Amino acid sequence: MSIKINEKKLLGINGLGRIGKLTLWYHLISRNFEGIVVNVGREVGGSLDDLVQTISFDSTYGSLNHFLYGHSNKSCKIEIVDSLKNIIEIDGFPIKILTKERNPQNINWKDEGVRIVVDCTGKFLDPLATGNDPKGSLIGHIISGAQKVIASAPFKIKNPSSANTENYPTLIYGINHTSYNHLKQHVISAASCTTTGLAHMIKPLLEDKYTSNILTASMSTVHSATNTQSVLDSVPSSGASDLRKSRSVLNNIILSSTGAAKTLEKVIPQTSNFGFMADSIRIPTSSVSLIALNITLGSVLVENKRPLINAEYIKNIYKTAANGGQKDLLFFSGKQNVSLDLLGFPAAITIEGNEIHTRTGFLQVPSEILSSIGINDINEINIPVTHVKIFGWYDNEYGSYVNCLGRLTEYVGSFID
Repeated sequence: MSIKINEKKLLGINGLGRIGKLTLWYHLISRNFEGIVVNVGREVGGSLDDLVQTISFDSTYGSLNHFLYGHSNKSCKIEIVDSLKNIIEIDGFPIKILTKERNPQNINWKDEGVRIVVDCTGKFLDPLATGNDPKGSLIGHIISGAQKVIASAPFKIKNPSSANTENYPTLIYGINHTSYNHLKQHVISAASCTTTGLAHMIKPLLEDKYTSNILTASMSTVHSATNTQSVLDSVPSSGASDLRKSRSVLNNIILSSTGAAKTLEKVIPQTSNFGFMADSIRIPTSSVSLIALNITLGSVLVENKRPLINAEYIKNIYKTAANGGQKDLLFFSGKQNVSLDLLGFPAAITIEGNEIHTRTGFLQVPSEILSSIGINDINEINIPVTHVKIFGWYDNEYGSYVNCLGRLTEYVGSFID
């Protein structure tokens, strides 16, 4: 028995780690595809039953049954259809498991009937790497028969001058996904969880006449632990530059770097016009992270010399976005939240409305500087500058990232005949 019957529209998933398994769960709900082929690249446990158990339970989000049906009396039916071909069905939805190949070019998606693949391994990040790379590459999925590949991680291009990188875009659903060119762009990055949240956080500010005048910005993400960190202290790998990543994630707050601000420039090029710093603070929680965004704006004074931009002004920008162009992707909360309140919440970013703060000061330009640029009849200029602090929650696994990744996958897949 094969799940290629009836010319089903199939999705391929490479990797069954955190994002791979949750991507599978997402598509079990959305049913935009008619079946899924998952490449694990190795045997799991001692039998197909062991792999079914791995798919069915999650230490962060609970059981698949609860994920699908909550506290209702309904339960999902998981059936092994063909143990020899590793075919199972979950509530009648067919899933085939591949275990033989780890190199994308050897997976043979063509024979499986898969035309779009989400690579969730995090191992293949250079879209320019050739199919002959012995370690594997994203283009290997194309060689093995897929038409489109979406990487669930930012690209790391070793030699960006060697090819036209415009054909390898970074797309975030709700930000720039409509710029996708299905005729030219076949290997795509879905950015990272933090860049996804940050992009939705800053987009409304850049669309407003007064808050778009950003002079400088910085963000810190208070980020949950990931599988790249050590459970207990370990010895850093050869050539490691950040020794802190080898320290135990269980009992430390760990400063780290993030490429979110740099990747953001690929998604919203306007952000390259001002200085943007970014860092990450890893904490021992399983999911849901928090962005603290600080921006400094050239401000405007209104009557009684009060600043136009204040906390209420910023709140109204986000409320408008939440009910308009970013509806269902940006959520404005008036509650006092803690991280677990947002676990599984399907928004790219949730603005903590009670914690938006602004302060306005004045940049003094003395007469010496004015005279140096030919202004001699003014003693001093005071330029209003407003600093804004905004907090945004995002479920860095399912709620924010996998939801946006899933919707992007469905959008890209809609262009495949």
